[in-house]
Amino acid sequence: MIDRYSRQIIFRGIGEEGQKKLGKSYAVVIGCGALGTVIATSLVRAGVGKIKIVDRDFIEYHNLQRQVIFTEEDIKAELPKAIAAERHLKKVNSSVEVEGVVADVNYANIEGLVVGADVIIDGLDNMETRLLINDVSLKHSIPWIYGGAISSYGMTMNIIPHETACFRCFVVSPTQGGIALTCDTAGVIGPAPFIIGSLQTAEAMKILVGAEEINRDLIMIDVWKDEFNHFKVDSRKDCPACLGEYEFLEARFGARTTSLCGQNAVQVSNPEAGEVSLKRLAAHLGPLGEVSYNDFMLRFRVNNHEMVVFPDGRAIVKNTNDEALARGLYAKYIGM
Repeated sequence: MIDRYSRQIIFRGIGEEGQKKLGKSYAVVIGCGALGTVIATSLVRAGVGKIKIVDRDFIEYHNLQRQVIFTEEDIKAELPKAIAAERHLKKVNSSVEVEGVVADVNYANIEGLVVGADVIIDGLDNMETRLLINDVSLKHSIPWIYGGAISSYGMTMNIIPHETACFRCFVVSPTQGGIALTCDTAGVIGPAPFIIGSLQTAEAMKILVGAEEINRDLIMIDVWKDEFNHFKVDSRKDCPACLGEYEFLEARFGARTTSLCGQNAVQVSNPEAGEVSLKRLAAHLGPLGEVSYNDFMLRFRVNNHEMVVFPDGRAIVKNTNDEALARGLYAKYIGM
């Protein structure tokens, strides 16, 4: 079995001792889209001993453009991403314990999902869950690796609790209103998440083997413009998370969901959100589905669901009583 990792062991940064450390390590990957699939397959092939993959979504055809684990057969089988990833990756490396968990990560379950982890890796596409990861990371002293990719650009940064700046140190106003672009509204080309996911994997391996070369900067790339930049991020003395105030983990902020009795609909709201420009939102959603709006509300129809969005950021998702699905649709098309 050691021959499987022979080329990796030859690399001085890992060696035999480093490979043993990887084999005893436990990584949690939250989000199994473009970033998460690159990260998960790389960690499994590298021989990280246990990997948990958490994702709430099913696979769609447009995912195949950039989500490297999945196949058309997974879509025909109507598999959730986490389950499909688990099945494929167990075939890649049977010596690694791979667990796929279908779940909507929230303040009530995140601590249980990451308990015992040596590193948490972000494969997400929404801000709120990253802020939850940041809180649980600092509370339990688990390093985590932030990563994001959209359009042709991406960014990543290591958060080492009590050593580096945390996510809230540079996301100063996490509840500031406005429209958050997503891959569904701004598009994305595969090379951006491929590169960011690879950088995240390298940093995870460094953390797990105890390397000294761990990156402490915010890295930003644009693969279309051939740009690669490092930015130093300083800790903020007034950062609530660094001071032990875990506001997202304690559910003080973030989206709220409420099933509307008898209406087959779920309301998603964010009390801290500012005013949303319905005109601007309509421009983002127009290419994706049927959109109409006035000064008071926007209606958006896509697949079997209709969303009614109000200027305060509140939305009603029709044709479902599933609060996790409603939150997912909100994050996908409106942005958390």
